Amino acid sequence: MGNSLPERIIKPASLQPGDKIGIIAPASNFNREAFERGCQNMRRLGYEPVFSDDIFDRDLYFAGSAERRLREFESLLQRDDVAALIGVRGGYGSNYLLERLNFELFTRHPKIILGCSDLTSLLTAISDRTRLVTFHGPMVAKDIAGGSVEKSSWSNAFAAAPNWTIPTEDAEVLKPGAARGRLYGGCLSLLVASLGTDFEIQTDDALLFMEDIAEKPYQIDRMLMQLRLAGKFRKVRGFIFGEMLECFQPGKQDYTLQEVITRVLESTTSPWSTE
Repeated sequence: MGNSLPERIIKPASLQPGDKIGIIAPASNFNREAFERGCQNMRRLGYEPVFSDDIFDRDLYFAGSAERRLREFESLLQRDDVAALIGVRGGYGSNYLLERLNFELFTRHPKIILGCSDLTSLLTAISDRTRLVTFHGPMVAKDIAGGSVEKSSWSNAFAAAPNWTIPTEDAEVLKPGAARGRLYGGCLSLLVASLGTDFEIQTDDALLFMEDIAEKPYQIDRMLMQLRLAGKFRKVRGFIFGEMLECFQPGKQDYTLQEVITRVLESTTSPWSTE
């Protein structure tokens, strides 16, 4: 795939109270109790979750065969009565759908597509190939099941608020500055996994956000360096990192992950390194 993106950005319709939300499981199988808790919490938010009868299928560590997962995704996408699609959980397996997806369906049936973790590969590919705005956020059997949804961000993002501010009380600035660009990114290890494939991430003019979990600092360093050496930072407008939970070296660690990140990014040719 070349570096050019489709010109026209496609924005899905906003969510309304009572809307049906399709639940998809394109990656790993999942805990049924957590799934049911997530569905109940979605109902409390005012939505009606809908899902296929075979969503509980298992094939090794996947939520059923690739054919089942693809059929589920595309059938819910094409339903006129479904306003959005949300992933159950990540894990592994979304990449099996990439070569099989009919990307034209996303332009004909633009919907909110929400997920994170392993679904990063789907979200970036959909965005790159169609310019449909996709959403990196909570999933059914994880954050939604646990009740850890930042409600103001949820309502503002999905209710099409014209202007809103992301809560930044606990944010740490590694290098101050101002930048404007398209917000793009996801799970760091999945962004790196795209390199050299037909679905390689397209980072030009992006505010690149990255998150991951349980990766040691040297592994974060290695993945950032791989992206830098692949030229993926050259035209990035700015960088944003998520919580990076459990990303530490067991035992004594006399350095911070922030120092590791800053060291790598200071060597980029992006606006990060300009005064």
